[in-house]
Amino acid sequence: MIARRSGLAAFVAAVCLAASPAFALSELKDEEIAPPPEVQVVPLPPPLPNPANKPAAEPATGPQDDGETGEPADQPGDGTGEAAPGDADIPVPAISYDLDALPEPVRRTRAQLIEAARSGELEALRPLIRTEGEEATELSLGGIEGDPIEHLRQMSGDGEGQEILAILQEVLEAGYVHTDIGTENEIYLWPYFFAVPLDTLDARQRVELFRLVTAGDYEDMKNFGAYIFYRTGIRPDGSWAFFVAGD
Repeated sequence: MIARRSGLAAFVAAVCLAASPAFALSELKDEEIAPPPEVQVVPLPPPLPNPANKPAAEPATGPQDDGETGEPADQPGDGTGEAAPGDADIPVPAISYDLDALPEPVRRTRAQLIEAARSGELEALRPLIRTEGEEATELSLGGIEGDPIEHLRQMSGDGEGQEILAILQEVLEAGYVHTDIGTENEIYLWPYFFAVPLDTLDARQRVELFRLVTAGDYEDMKNFGAYIFYRTGIRPDGSWAFFVAGD
């Protein structure tokens, strides 16, 4: 099991609201307690007659039309016909472990990233990192300056880069999801936790998650509302899109 980052709270900003001090009634002077306002009771009008004697309509529970075309409005879902465990209103993408289902360029890049991680040498990642253009590999949500390998070294808790390589390997050995299919943002994303509501994870999936984070981190992320630890993405053409953490 890899070293854990215990400070996921650093990713989550807490907003505290200051409350005005409360006083007991015994602390208020007599003149400070205003008499209750006089309440006027206005009688309600009699109910309108229901000539058809029809029962009140019940709220609709089936698919609703869109109000324009008469066609059913879009319902929550992921296009797979599957709903989140325990909550049919939360769309969950299809989670896969099938490496053979990956396009060959994606499968090849994943294998190269894992091989580089197992080598223990950050420099082994350099040939896979793109630094220019729209397909540059994102290594920080805020962008980086200088050498990308040196950035990864500084992000590694051990100062040498082995921790960050271990995280990358374990991320890529988790299940993945295929998102934004058919768009310019299409991506194969590891681990799937980033795209799945954390409170829907079953016991087996939580074991997978705890290979990456602690139980305390898990609770923090549930309170935040999303998985915010490291994730990585590979484009259909095999280019390494990102390896980032945060919200």
